[in-house]
Amino acid sequence: MQRRLGGLEETTQVSETNVSLQLTIKGVSKVSSMSSPATSSDREKVVSKLPGWLRQDLKIRAAQHGIEIQTAVEQGIDAWNSLASTPASIDTSGAGPFSTFLPQGQWDTFRAVAADRGVSLTQGLAQSVQLWLDANPAPHIERPTITRRIIVCNQKGGVGKTAITAGAGEAMAEDPNALYPVRVAKQLAAALRDQATTREDSPLEVEDLPGLGLRVLLVDFDPQCHLTNQLGGTPLPMNGDSLTNHMAGDPKGDLQDLIVSVDDEAFGGRLHLLPACNDAFLLDVRLSAVRAREAALERALLPLEDDYDVILVDCPPSLGLSMDAAAYYGRRRDGEQPGQSGALIVVQAEDSSADAYELLTSQIDDLRNDLALDIDYLGIVVNLYDGRRGYIATSSLQGWVDIKDPRVVGLIGDLKEQKEAVRLKRPLLSYAPTSQQAVGMRALAREIS
Repeated sequence: MQRRLGGLEETTQVSETNVSLQLTIKGVSKVSSMSSPATSSDREKVVSKLPGWLRQDLKIRAAQHGIEIQTAVEQGIDAWNSLASTPASIDTSGAGPFSTFLPQGQWDTFRAVAADRGVSLTQGLAQSVQLWLDANPAPHIERPTITRRIIVCNQKGGVGKTAITAGAGEAMAEDPNALYPVRVAKQLAAALRDQATTREDSPLEVEDLPGLGLRVLLVDFDPQCHLTNQLGGTPLPMNGDSLTNHMAGDPKGDLQDLIVSVDDEAFGGRLHLLPACNDAFLLDVRLSAVRAREAALERALLPLEDDYDVILVDCPPSLGLSMDAAAYYGRRRDGEQPGQSGALIVVQAEDSSADAYELLTSQIDDLRNDLALDIDYLGIVVNLYDGRRGYIATSSLQGWVDIKDPRVVGLIGDLKEQKEAVRLKRPLLSYAPTSQQAVGMRALAREIS
């Protein structure tokens, strides 16, 4: 923690508790020198060489634009063939095997043009790929016009609100110029169905996707300081400034000065933390003397919002005034689209979570009605799930799935990597980036984005 101042054939496998996650992108496994040996539908398989750095850039950029690698190469070769002159030479030393599928006849045309220009096929292909990269720069991150505010909540303690807050925030802040394994969205419904009716984990497909690259602030709103400690931060001293003081109208400085950066290469300075202080145990008492106390959290955090795309609040297990303030902060503002901000409810697949869920939703619904607010439910996350626990777990999961509104947007297993990351005070997504839990956190971040 540092204080903050002012296609190809590739296989990715993730194995966690007998769950195998595998992705295969089109291509071949054995590569010789230049050839055009086979056909696939209306395309032919071509085999060449390409520098590793250029191959990686191509893979990332194609994913960023949501197209197949073979389509990007096809477009690059077409552009290269039509050039009036040969582009600058590219260093192809150490080029490794590369294969793709191209439209019938394109490779033969490319070979003829390369021969006319006196350029090797490896060099011509490298220039073609670079030409496509230059014409298709990395897309800009889409910033919300209104900072999104996500309150992660449940009246029951021990359900893993902190882990979900941290994991979703980490997933939102990952490097947009790198690829990470993400569970295929359409697999969630199947996984929920299968795991609610059996005790076996279902194989899940993953795909490599760029990080979301958002600027994220994690707010530890819990006096137990779990989020602060989990990410290696230091709780704020009782005799200093804190979020509680700002909410109670008694600030001792600038709240921005309390923010720390979660320093990790994967997050590139985009992930920050507002640490907790134990004085939050007194928050409800102090808020009772504050005018318009429901808006206290918003008044405190509003000056920070211009610096962030998303603010996630790790709420305490409470139904008091502090929870009212959190729910109010997550309300839908004027001009904001439904589902951009709101409450993300974390539960477990057991009976006591259902009781706590009813209490929480009753409180939010009362606040909605009393103050005429629009407070959206972003969904339910079933955390710490283990189908091997038998009927209680599977039937409870089915009960959450049956609710429909809000729907289940995440299913996170009870696996060792999260516990290890907490023990080591490291972000889960950098400690175990390919673990099943990390893959699920990225899927969750995309479900609610």
